[in-house]
Amino acid sequence: MKKIAFLLMTILVFASCTEQKEETNAELFARIDKEIKANAKAYSTLKEASETIGHRLTGSNNGAKAETYVYDKLMDYGFTDVAYQTFEVEAWSRGEVSLEIDGNSTKVVTLGHAPVVSNINGTIVDMGNGLEADYLANPEGVNGNIALVYIGILEGSEEGLSNLHRSEKTSLAIKYGAIGIIIINQVPNGVLLTGTASVTGALISIPAVCIGKEDGMALKEKLKSSPASAAINMTNNSDIIKARNVVATIKGSELPEEEIVIGGHLDSWDLATGAIDNGIGSFAVLDIARAFKANNLSPKRTVKFVLFMGEEQGLLGSKYMVGQAIKEGNIDKIKYMMNLDMSGNPIGMNAGGKLDDEDFFTTLGAVIQQQDSIYQNKFSNNSGLHSDHQPFMLEGVPILSVHSNLDRAIYGCYHSDCDDFNLVNEVHITNTSRFGTMMLYGLANAKTLPATKMDSETTRDFMIKNNLKEKLIIGGDWKWEE
Repeated sequence: MKKIAFLLMTILVFASCTEQKEETNAELFARIDKEIKANAKAYSTLKEASETIGHRLTGSNNGAKAETYVYDKLMDYGFTDVAYQTFEVEAWSRGEVSLEIDGNSTKVVTLGHAPVVSNINGTIVDMGNGLEADYLANPEGVNGNIALVYIGILEGSEEGLSNLHRSEKTSLAIKYGAIGIIIINQVPNGVLLTGTASVTGALISIPAVCIGKEDGMALKEKLKSSPASAAINMTNNSDIIKARNVVATIKGSELPEEEIVIGGHLDSWDLATGAIDNGIGSFAVLDIARAFKANNLSPKRTVKFVLFMGEEQGLLGSKYMVGQAIKEGNIDKIKYMMNLDMSGNPIGMNAGGKLDDEDFFTTLGAVIQQQDSIYQNKFSNNSGLHSDHQPFMLEGVPILSVHSNLDRAIYGCYHSDCDDFNLVNEVHITNTSRFGTMMLYGLANAKTLPATKMDSETTRDFMIKNNLKEKLIIGGDWKWEE
């Protein structure tokens, strides 16, 4: 009996020791990597959604179908805490548009949040890149006229110029008295670009349209020797509707009051299915959520997986989430925001904010690199605007994104009628799931986070350091007095 009792005790002690042994990050990441390689769903679910839903415009029937689709998938993946975060939004959608230049019809597409009805005639004035400097050089040039601007920075421009978003260029045109704006796309072969021309997500006061690069450059050349006039006629729709962010939560095992948000915008424009913008980001978020459940990942901190709506129409879903967190006194609970927008095939990380531990992400990246050397462990600390990280960042929340290694050719279909599923690379979107899951878990399970919420002054300084002040002023989001 004593021998049996001793043997049983030995087995129990051994079992106890085995149960208490924790996986190293390298061991855990290897396990995660194997599971995702075998079971990744980002590519297949994006394909299914593209074929059965189509575009995912906020406020449309398609948009509502997309919200339901990802909600149901999260439930299928084993989440018990999945919720819709419903918000009201003024949803814009396009109607009819025509553009005649000197009486000749020109291929054109309307930019988002243009007026519901507009019929204008006017002289076209070339305002170059459409930056403040272009208007200051000719301050009365577009007053009562139609501004012609390039979407990017023109070849031969002064070196070091910082470009503006199309909405910011439209805002400047309005500021200087333009009655309309024609934006030239930078992608060849007549590709037309849509997207919002509003910095606030509200209707703008002038018609805004996009024309192809070839038509635009020919028009610029014509204006060097003779004037030209344009007639823009359009109708659009704008109604108050309800849209829904979709939020799935895994409660933290040790620090449940501390939240890490990972998000990607589910919505798209309506010219195509939005496979690149932002199917590759949002469906990677969906698959990262699946991988957390499939691998029984239970990090120290609470993780919220968010599929945002309304990003294309002015960051409406993310602004609502942040506004609700402020209203409910929960904004300080959000310790980090990881955003995947047109992101894929990661080779590194970008961490925006004031870092207390600059080595954290390269140390984490080195463990990821052990799984696959295609991950190059690049690192940076900066930020831009015009995606769902922005409302969080303006409240001082540290942000995280990835350095992508995607085929540059796919970006030519940005916001255009060629942004379809055929552009998606299965290996690349699977790599986003693989490395994104490791990044997110490493952050959510860290003993100490590498950055803390910035106070107002530090946030302001970070905006200035990243040359965002002018853009935030134009957009009405600069909240600091001079």
